[in-house]
Amino acid sequence: MRLSDNFGRKINYLRLSVTGRCNMRCIYCMPADGIDKLGHAEILSYEQFLLIAKAAVSLGIEKIRVTGGEPLVRTGIISFLQQLAKVSGLQQLVLTTNGVLLPEMAQALKDAGVQRLNISLDSLQPAIFAQLTRRDLLAKVLAGIAAAEKVGIPYKINMVVMRGLNDNEILDFARLTQEHDCTVRFIEYMPTLKDKNWRSLVVSSPEVLQRLNDHYSLHPVDRGALAGPAEEFAIDGAQGRIGLIAPLSGHFCQDCNRIRITSSGAVRTCLFSNHGFDLKPLLIPGNMDTVASELRRLVSDKPACHTLNSHTSEYSPFSMAQIGG
Repeated sequence: MRLSDNFGRKINYLRLSVTGRCNMRCIYCMPADGIDKLGHAEILSYEQFLLIAKAAVSLGIEKIRVTGGEPLVRTGIISFLQQLAKVSGLQQLVLTTNGVLLPEMAQALKDAGVQRLNISLDSLQPAIFAQLTRRDLLAKVLAGIAAAEKVGIPYKINMVVMRGLNDNEILDFARLTQEHDCTVRFIEYMPTLKDKNWRSLVVSSPEVLQRLNDHYSLHPVDRGALAGPAEEFAIDGAQGRIGLIAPLSGHFCQDCNRIRITSSGAVRTCLFSNHGFDLKPLLIPGNMDTVASELRRLVSDKPACHTLNSHTSEYSPFSMAQIGG
């Protein structure tokens, strides 16, 4: 069954944020002191998330990504993923993590049915990593990546490129695709926290691509049917791939295929929309048809695009951990 919005976009990708908690404090994601913790009763149970997932898949959702915060800090996550992987009709179950807990959990994630990982990593230099994440955990993340490789879970590395902070590492990250069978994705900085001088941090995807072309011979590669918004390339002879995600310069909204559910049950059909519908009152056993009907209605109202490039953009600042990174 095809799920589409009023602009003819096929919506086949659901992101479930199972927690707003995180063991890092990345400067573009949340304040140094973290975010206000929700009470236990305010966070959706795994049973409620499963109800949403089943309703969404019944509408045509083919891919589910579990996110946070950091999803691996939530107790019982492996059992939940095992149940999610068994949802009839689901084609892809993937997870986004900062990698800190992967050394201990990579094998369990694979056994649970997770098919791919996205690992957030913004610097390969310990001092810069600690500055960006406010945590001295680079060695743990690198060990986590090694663990994912060892157990055979395909992975992507997500690097948010920030001018004057880590943009001098673009070539170092690209080099990883020559040494490993992975995808490195360079993501334009997004002003979720609405810092006053956020535009000075943005390194556009065309600039990243030019820097790469100055040092490597690249060729474009086709993306999979359920791939995200990245434009993908490969260095000639490399094992892996390079992706460019351009929410500002590329304005990929015309191809947006996703909806998001926050840990408290709010539906967000656009990351930068101020409007979220509280699904929680509908999440009772046996109510899947009603949930599905509401998801269909919300998708039909999905906005055409975000307004980040407008100086009059009126979205409220938010922590990515609150919405689902």
